[in-house]
Amino acid sequence: MSGKDVEQTDEREYGPGPWWEDLGAWGAVGLIAFGGLAAVWVFFRLPGTPKELSLGYYQAAKVVTIGLVIAGTALLGRRRAGASGTEETNEAERA
Repeated sequence: MSGKDVEQTDEREYGPGPWWEDLGAWGAVGLIAFGGLAAVWVFFRLPGTPKELSLGYYQAAKVVTIGLVIAGTALLGRRRAGASGTEETNEAERA
């Protein structure tokens, strides 16, 4: 069997992505709100709060951070899509 007989593709099969992959802008807003609610929960030391308060704040901050990154990425994608659409319109008007 030579190297020519073997079909090679560049497609790689990856496992499923992270759980936040398909949340979108509204999902990001939900994560930010949930993280804020979790921080308030820890602040008032409601049931289920860890004994070490810094751990609770850390976990809430992680959720808020993921939400902020997703929101920024979604908004940046919309901005780029809108900018490319206006450039195509301007080029069509010039012709």
